[in-house]
Amino acid sequence: MGRHSEAATAKKPGRKLILSIIGAVVVVGVVSSGVFVWVGGYLNPLFASADSGCAETEHLAIVADTSIAPALTDIAEKFDAKSELCVSTEITAQDSADTAAVVASGGAEADAWIPEASVWVDRMNATASSLGQSPPEIDVRESIASSPVVFAGATTKATELAAEPVSWARVLGGTLPTILPDPEASAASLAGLLALRGHSSPDDPRQFAGAMIELGKTIPASTSAAFGSVTASHEPAVVVTSEAQVAAYNLDGPAEALVAAYPVDGTVSLDYPLVFLSAPDAAADADSEAAAETDADAASETTGASTHAELLDAFEAAVRKGAKILAANGFRAPDGTGKLDVAGVGAEAPAATAALDGATQLEILRAWSVLTLRSRMLAVIDVSGSMEEPAENGLRRIDIFQQAAVGAMQKFSGEVELGVWVFSTARNGELDYEDLSPIAPLADVAHTQEIAGIIQSLPARLGGATGLYDTTLAAVKRVRETYDPDKVNSVLLFTDGKNEDENGIDLATLLAELAKIDDPTKPVPVIMIGFGPDTDLAAMQQIAQATKGAAYSASKPEDLGTVLVDALSQRSCRPNCG
Repeated sequence: MGRHSEAATAKKPGRKLILSIIGAVVVVGVVSSGVFVWVGGYLNPLFASADSGCAETEHLAIVADTSIAPALTDIAEKFDAKSELCVSTEITAQDSADTAAVVASGGAEADAWIPEASVWVDRMNATASSLGQSPPEIDVRESIASSPVVFAGATTKATELAAEPVSWARVLGGTLPTILPDPEASAASLAGLLALRGHSSPDDPRQFAGAMIELGKTIPASTSAAFGSVTASHEPAVVVTSEAQVAAYNLDGPAEALVAAYPVDGTVSLDYPLVFLSAPDAAADADSEAAAETDADAASETTGASTHAELLDAFEAAVRKGAKILAANGFRAPDGTGKLDVAGVGAEAPAATAALDGATQLEILRAWSVLTLRSRMLAVIDVSGSMEEPAENGLRRIDIFQQAAVGAMQKFSGEVELGVWVFSTARNGELDYEDLSPIAPLADVAHTQEIAGIIQSLPARLGGATGLYDTTLAAVKRVRETYDPDKVNSVLLFTDGKNEDENGIDLATLLAELAKIDDPTKPVPVIMIGFGPDTDLAAMQQIAQATKGAAYSASKPEDLGTVLVDALSQRSCRPNCG
C-alpha cells in the first residue's frame, strides 16, 4: 500500500496570509486586524507576533497507525489552517506494534497515539510489565473511528468466492483457503482469531487449535504481502483483514483491486482509540474539559496563547468533526454505523460486535505464539512386529499410523524441520534404531518427498520387539548435537508398546542418563505418543517429566490425529499439561 509506506506529516502555520507583491520592495496592506508590513516579500516577524498574540508556534506530535494516518493528515491540515491557536500538527504513520513497544519502553516523544485497536494498549501495558516497568501514564479517550474485520479477495475471483457464502465456519472446516497476516503485528488478524474462536465448538478446543495450526503454516511478511498473494494466486483465496485496509489498498490504484467479503456468520470490529501519552496535569483539567466541548470551528475564534492540553483537546474535537474525511478513507463511525463510497467495500455497515476483550485476545495471541513456533523435530517411529496387529476398525496399527502421519505432515509449515528414525530391537546391527532421513526443512521438496516415501514404506519395515529406552536416549543426544537455538528442538516418539529389549538399558538407567546430559540452555523435550492397549503410559510419563516433555495416550489408534494436535498445542504448559 504505497501511500502508507512513509510517514504522513502535516506541518502548517496557524494561519495563511496570501498577499500579492507587485513591483515594490515594501508593501503595506491594511486589514481589519491591523497593519502588516512586508519587506522584500517576507512578513516582518515582530509585527506578525504582535498581531497573533503568541510568541511562537506550538507543535503537536501525533503518532497514528499506518491505516488511519492519511485521513488524520488531511484533518490536521484543515485544523492547522483554520486554527488561531498558533499550532503546527505533525502526523507520523507507524505500525501499532512498533508504537506499542516504544511507549512501553518509555521512549515515546509524541503527544498522542491512535492505534489500530484498543488491544494495542493492553499489549503495551503487558510489554511494560515484561520489561519490569510500570505501565506508562496515559489518558485513553473514546474511539474516533471503527472498521469491521472482513475477508478480502481479488476482484477477478469475486464470482468464484461468492459461489459459497464466506464464513468463519468454513475457515474452521478448512474449506475456505485463508491467509492470516501475523497477529503479532495485525490487530485485524488477532480480532479475526477472536471471531474464529467464537464460532468453534466449545466442547472441542482442538478445533480452534487445529485451525490456528493450519493458518500458521504460511505467515506472510505483512498485510500488503498477503494482498499480493491473493491477487497473484490462480485459485480463489481470502485474507483476514479490516474493511479500512481493503479501502486503503484500492485507493492506491493497484493493478488489481480487492473486494471485501463479509462473513455471513457475523464479525467483529476494530476501534481506533485516541490515546494521550501524557495525562493532563491537575491544573489544566478544568480548562481541558471545557476545551473538549469546543468544536474545531469555535476553536478558530480563540485568541492568545493556549496550553498544550487545550491544543490536544481542540485537535480531538477537530478529529471528531472529520467524519466525512474518515469515511472517504474507508472508516465507519465509532459506533460502527455510517455509509461508505469506496471501491471494494459495501456501502452499508455490516453487523459487528466490538472486539474489546483485550484479555481474551492476549490469551489467543499467546496460544498462537505457541502453535506457530518453528519446530525442529526428530520423529521416531515404532516398527516392531506388533504394529502388524489389527485395530478395532480392522486396519492394521501401521496402516492407521500412516494415515495419521500423512495428516500431520499437512499441518506443518515449510519452515518446520523434520527428520525420521524407525526403531525396534536390533534394527541396525546392534542398534535398536535406524536413521532414515536427517533433520531438514520441509520447504525442501526433495526432503518432503523422501519422508513421504518412508511413511509409505513402513509396512515393509516391520519386525522385532520394542527397543524403546535405548532409542529414546540416542534420539535426545542426536537432537542436542545439532541444536538450533532459534527453534523448538524436540523428539516426537510414536509407539504401540513397552520396552522389550532385554539387552538394553532399563528405565532407571535411562532416567539417570537423561538427568546427566540435561542442559537447560539446550532443552530437548521428548513428546511420547502411545497408541493401542499395550503401551506403558507410566514409563512414558516418567520419560516426559525428565525431559520436560509430555506423554499422550490414544486409547484407539484412530485417535492419533487428535493427539497430534494436542502435542503441538500444549507446548506452553509442559511438563504440567492437564
